[in-house]
Amino acid sequence: MQDIEVIESVDAAAAALDPVRARLLGELTVPASAAGLAARVGITRQKVNYHLKALEAHGLVELSEERRHGGITERVLQASAARYVVSPAAVTASAADPDATADRRSAGYLVALAGRVVREVGALARRAGTSGERLPTLTIDTRIGFRSAADRAAFADDLTAAVLDLAARYHHDDGEPYRLVVAAHPVPEEESS
Repeated sequence: MQDIEVIESVDAAAAALDPVRARLLGELTVPASAAGLAARVGITRQKVNYHLKALEAHGLVELSEERRHGGITERVLQASAARYVVSPAAVTASAADPDATADRRSAGYLVALAGRVVREVGALARRAGTSGERLPTLTIDTRIGFRSAADRAAFADDLTAAVLDLAARYHHDDGEPYRLVVAAHPVPEEESS
């Protein structure tokens, strides 16, 4: 089971977002049979089987094992990932295209940029997982409180100068290309306390 999977397909996204199927995916972080799931979620085994087949068709659940009980084979399934993220590309091809937004300081540009990161890193992680390699990434995530707009602007200037200096120092035209994204946004009110 992967830690996180990026869903690229419209049909897979629709399957994962269905309330019953989303609940089954949540339950399948631990392998279970249709009968076991039916008892846990309170719907019939036949309905659970119907939903599991749809999830399996989109690669969202996988066969974990088969158990034989007399002449009956019980299939035990597990979610393909502990968590899922739907790529903006599943909605529309241009959703994750920051070049389609002219205002580089807009929220729309930041959202499109984040969408591109989800799409690109999701595809790279899938390829790395298939080949058994680890995907080298770097993430910095921190909070900062600015006393004023002037402090925020001064920080942006200093950060830009530092990033440009580091990029100039380490960039080589014949090196493996990496995308560096530095973003800042206000922390949503419900998370700031």
